[in-house]
This record gives sequence, structure tokens and C-alpha cells, in this order.
Amino acid sequence: AEGLNLCTSGSATSCEECLLIHPKCAWCSKEDFSSTKSITSRCDFLQNLIANGCAGAIENPSSSISVVKNVPLSSKGSGQTHLDVTQITPQKVALNLRPGDQTSFRVQVRQVEDYPVDLYYLMDLSLSMNDDLDNIRSLGTKLAEEMRKLTSNFRLGFGSFVDKNISPFSYTAPRYQNNPCIGYKLFPSCVPSFGFRHLLSLTDKVDRFNEEVRKQKVSRNRDAPEGGFDAILQAAVCKEKIGWRKEASHLLVFTTDDVPHIALDGKLGGLVQPHDGQCHLNEANEYSASSQLDYPSLALLGEKLAENNIHLIFAVTKSHYMLYKNFTTLIPGTTVEILHKDSKNIIELIVKAYNSIRSKVELTVWDSPEDIGLTFTATCQDGLSYPGLRKCGDLKIGDTVSFEVAVEARSCPAEDTSHSFTIKPAGFRDTLEVAVTYSCRCGCSGRAAPASGKCSGNGTYTCGLCQCHPGYLGARCECEEGASGDTHLALCREAEGKPLCSGRGECSCNQCLCYESEFGNIYGPFCECDDFSCARYKGVLCSGHGECHCGECKCHAGYIGDNCNCSTETDSCVSSDGQMCSGRGACVCGKCQCTEPGAFGETCEKCPTCPGVCSTKRDCIECKLFNSGRLADNQTCQKHCKDEIITTVDVLETDDPNVIVCAYPVNNCVMKFTYLELPSGKSNLTVLKEPACSSAPSAVTIVLAVIGSVVLIGIILLALWKLLVTIHDRREFDRFQSERSRARYEMASNPLYRKPISTHNVEFTFNKLNKSYNGTVD
Repeated sequence: AEGLNLCTSGSATSCEECLLIHPKCAWCSKEDFSSTKSITSRCDFLQNLIANGCAGAIENPSSSISVVKNVPLSSKGSGQTHLDVTQITPQKVALNLRPGDQTSFRVQVRQVEDYPVDLYYLMDLSLSMNDDLDNIRSLGTKLAEEMRKLTSNFRLGFGSFVDKNISPFSYTAPRYQNNPCIGYKLFPSCVPSFGFRHLLSLTDKVDRFNEEVRKQKVSRNRDAPEGGFDAILQAAVCKEKIGWRKEASHLLVFTTDDVPHIALDGKLGGLVQPHDGQCHLNEANEYSASSQLDYPSLALLGEKLAENNIHLIFAVTKSHYMLYKNFTTLIPGTTVEILHKDSKNIIELIVKAYNSIRSKVELTVWDSPEDIGLTFTATCQDGLSYPGLRKCGDLKIGDTVSFEVAVEARSCPAEDTSHSFTIKPAGFRDTLEVAVTYSCRCGCSGRAAPASGKCSGNGTYTCGLCQCHPGYLGARCECEEGASGDTHLALCREAEGKPLCSGRGECSCNQCLCYESEFGNIYGPFCECDDFSCARYKGVLCSGHGECHCGECKCHAGYIGDNCNCSTETDSCVSSDGQMCSGRGACVCGKCQCTEPGAFGETCEKCPTCPGVCSTKRDCIECKLFNSGRLADNQTCQKHCKDEIITTVDVLETDDPNVIVCAYPVNNCVMKFTYLELPSGKSNLTVLKEPACSSAPSAVTIVLAVIGSVVLIGIILLALWKLLVTIHDRREFDRFQSERSRARYEMASNPLYRKPISTHNVEFTFNKLNKSYNGTVD
């Protein structure tokens, strides 16, 4: 092979060391293999070892996969045995991994039809929710009717919360113990404050839900935030009392009109003990540790909700929508919807949220070992592959999506170590268990021969080599330490004229004993190699992504370059829309190099001058402001639009030459917005509060406009004709006047007139008296 041979240059002195250099390296355990060559030549590429005569004695393990359990996907959820419903396949996989050798398997997930649903309605009963309580008194019946259109197996439960009944969160003075509303003119009577109260376990008898709701009365706490997170945690972990079924989809609807208390707020009331994540419901089904434990953290909530496969639906008023939407990015599997102030839209809200949950599948990984790398490639309903994504959306009930999962071990753990991890669709009870063992030990190592005659009785023969006992040296352990001789000195020089043992060791028994160094190890047949004289990046040897072998960095899997600072991974280059560098650049060393003029950002996602940028920003506006569009899913919106700063205005300012003006149609209107990239890397989007609409003209207006136009055109044509005729007449008159002025006669005379003749001369000849006369007669 051309170029550097990673295997032979890795200086491996044992079979196990050889396997760690590169997944393509193999070891020859043949006893008489190339005896004239160095030890390291036993570690080479498979084809080289075969060509050199080592066929049949090669150690070259590879990663393998075995499917242990693979029950087919179910098509329907409700039936006689709900526990047999399968929504993910396979269910159990065993992997045997060689470090650096990636292997992969395919996972399929399907949201089955008619899947059982358990819905627990958790309501804020603080004083401001009094009108909401009136509106949900018959909620159970109506909600059951709507949900039974989606599933034939539906159960409903109910619980309520206010806040911790300690100061400063609630009124604790003796006069308020039985009625904290004393002295409050708008609502003079209410029940004492409480943390969380479980009122109705999950049941298919919806009339009981209506009865429990009718019994409830509101309470009053002192500060604005509520203790809802206490209630969410108890509803999630108290599985037996709530009645969550293993074979059902779990929905927890959380309704409130204010912000929640979070971890560390309890210190205001002297509560310094963090929440333990356990169930603390007493015999009366009330939260008994309300005055002892702090509020739970978001991380703890997310962990317990995921453990119990619960989809949390925040139903909150519009003024607090953005706060809870931010919570959804921190608590996986959570959605948020806007609740009207009187809760009249609660049924539509729940159905919408349920459909949204059922329209997406997202894989989560539990207990992944640190030395294992996982890469996901999603294949969704469009048939396209999306590297780096583990989520599919816009699904219909019964759709099947698949994910390619690539697994790679980065190193070898201690001998006989095994690990396991779990792949689980968010909110599903179905899981895929993955058991991992490691192929780091050569088979020939198990056939080692102690005190072997092949090693002069002074060492252990294993994998074709002798491992000498302390005090002995040599390929066959034939020499004792300290023995020397001139005949052996030449064998300690790398070449004629070079120093013994490269000046970094002593020659003993035709073998170099390398010095110790405070910088690392010196090794090699002539002490010519070390593990510290390699290229560094930012002061770190081989960038921390490789091993230094004889002056050259041997990069770990996934890294290349002289100093191993160039990553071959492309996950960081995949933009939020699933494209590599947003389709505007190339992924080089794990970072995007933008090639499209004007593009910038970590994944070239920002490009004010690129075509289509308006449609990209439109998606963010629709999902952030109106919770609609293709990015309406909360987590997708937060990920895709994390750098967008959106403000609404009455009038758009377009004077800035750097501002790009965009518009798109909305229900026969036009929504306009401007787009400006900020120096910080964020985008400033300024949006009109309301779309610009123009009312359609009436038929009468159109007819009158047409008639008026025809009349006006006729008048214009007549005027034009009259103007032309007038101009023509004037020109004729002017010409006549010009000709007349050229005539040279008096106005009183007529040039055609001739004076009449009154005298005529008549010539004649006559004879008179035989005389002739000529003359005239007058």
C-alpha cells in the first residue's frame, strides 16, 4: 500500500496493542513468521500478512451484531392483550465491538392505531382560575366524546394544586387558616391553600370526573407563582395511586394562568432540602412533603416524566406562552398550547396537542457509555435520509419510520467489561435494549505457554512472541541483563555511523534498553521512537485525538491530519433542516466552510442575500408568533430559530439599506416583515402586527368603473378629433391668408373685370362713282 502504513509504523509489541492502532490492522501469530524482520512487522494490514505467508494464523476480530429479540410491529393498539402491542423493532440487540470498527443496525418505529390513552387533568385552583373551574364542570363528558374519536380505550383522572402552605407563598396567619380569602371583597370565601391533591384516579367513568370537578372550590395564595411543578412530579411518580397503565399512552394536562415556582425558590420559605423525586402522597392523597422539600428542578421533572413515559401538555394563558415554550426545550416530550382565560378551548387544545404528539417520533438514548459513539440517520415518510437526525415529524397514525444507528467503540475498557444502553422513542413504553461487549483480546493470548522452551525457559510464549521474565532479554529470552560484547554492539545501531541505541539507551545482549524520560516513553529496536515528539495543536499533543507513535500522530477513529485536529464527523455540520451546511458550503474538519456568497454561521444557515431566505425566516415567524407552520413543533422551532429575535410593529421601517423586506400571503392578505443580520450572529425580524389586507371591490363598483372608463375614453377621442379638425382648418386658413397677401391689386378692383368696348374700327372698301374708298365707320 502507498503512503504511511499505520499498522507497521504503530510499533505494536503485542497482539492487543496492534488491534488498538486501527480497525484494519491484523496480527500474525505464526511462530516462524518472517524471522529476519522486526517484531512490528507482525502487525500489518490483512492482505499484507497473507501475502507474506501468514495465512491461517491471523488475529483480526471485527465488530458484529446479533438481533436477540425482534417481534414484528403491531398495526392496532386496542385489543384483548394490550401488553402485546409492539411499536419499535427490534427489541433487543447484542453488539460485539472492536475499537474504531463501526457497525450499524436499523430501528423501525410505528405509532399504532387505536392506542389506549390515560389522561390526567391537573388544574390550578388558585383564585384567578375561578371562572375556569365553572367552565370545566362538564369537561369529562365532552372530552371523552372527542377522545373516543381517536381511541376506543380512554381513561380520565383529575388532580389540583395551589402552592406550599407556608410563608411567604401562602397566607399563614391564624385568621387565614380556614379561609385565606377573609377581607378580600371580590371573593370573600375560599378553601385553605394546599400543595397538591390527587382527587380522581384514572377511570373510564367520566361522570365521576364531572362530580369531582363540581365539588372543587378555589383557594388563595400570597405570591403570583404557583406550586405546579410539585404537582407535576407527584402525578408522574405516584404511578399506583394515579393509575397509569403500562400499555397506554400517558398524557398529563397542566392548566394554569401564571408562572411556576422552580428549584431554589423554596429557600425563601426555609426549605433547603432538594426534592428527592419520590412519591409523597399520604392516605388522604395529599402531597405530604410540601412544607419539607424544595420545588423540583426542570432536570428532575424531565427525568421522571421520561422514566414514566408521560407527555406533559402545558395549557397556559397567552401572556405566559413564551415562558412555558422555553420550558419545552428543557423538558423532552413536552408541548405547550394557549389556553383561553376562561378555559373554553380546553377540549380543542387537548385534541390538538394529542394529535401533535402522535404526529412525531423522536429517539432518546438512556445510559449511553462514555466510550461509545452513536450516530443516527432518520428515514422519514418522504423516503429521504437525514444524517444526524433522530426525529421524524408530520406523521399519520400507522406510519412507519426507520432510523439507522451506527455504533463505534472509541477505546477498550477493562477486561471482561460489558455495557448496555437503551434506545427509546420519547413518550413510548417500548424500548430497544442494546448489550455491548468488546473485542479487545486476541484469541492466541488464551493459548499462552509459560516457561516455554521456545523462550529458552525464561519467558512466556504467546501469539508468536516471547514475553521474557524479569532479568532476561532477546527474541528468545536467551540473554541476561548486563551481558555485553563487541560482537553485539553493531546490532544496536540503526545504521552504520549512527550512535548506539540512537543515543537514548544502552546496548545489552544485542538489544537496546531505552532510557526513561520524564516526557514519556522511549521505545523501538534502536530507541529511535518515543510518544512525545509529535505535532501539537494549541499545546495539546496530537490535539488530544490521537496517540503519538515514533514522531507521528496516529489519530483516533473520526480524526485525521498531522496533529489529528481535523474531525471527519459531519454531525456538527448538519443544519437544523437536515442539510449539510444548509446546502451552502462544505464540511471540512467538522466545520462548515461556506461557499455561497454572503452565507455565514456555524452551518452556513445565515445568508441575507441568498434566494429563499425569506421563506426560511417566515417559518420561524409562524412557529414563534403563531405556533403554526412546518416548524410548529416546540422543540423543532426552538432549535431551528434559536438565533431569531422577533418583534412586532404597526409600521415597518425600510430606510436601512441593509434591511431585506419580505412578504408572504395569508388568507387573501399579505404579511410583511424585515430581516437584518446583527453583528452578534443573531437575526432581527420585525413583523407587522396584522397582515395588510385590501377589501375586494363590489360588482356595482366594477360596472360603474367600466362604464365611466368607456365614456371617458369616448370624450377623449371626440376632443382629440375636434382638436385635429381645428388644427387642420387653421392651417388652411393661414395658407389662404398667405396667398392673399401675395396678390398685388387693389381691394376695389376685380382682376377678372374688363372694361366694355364702345368703339369699333371697321375696315371696308367701296366704289362710288367708279371711285374706290378705304376707311372706317364710327
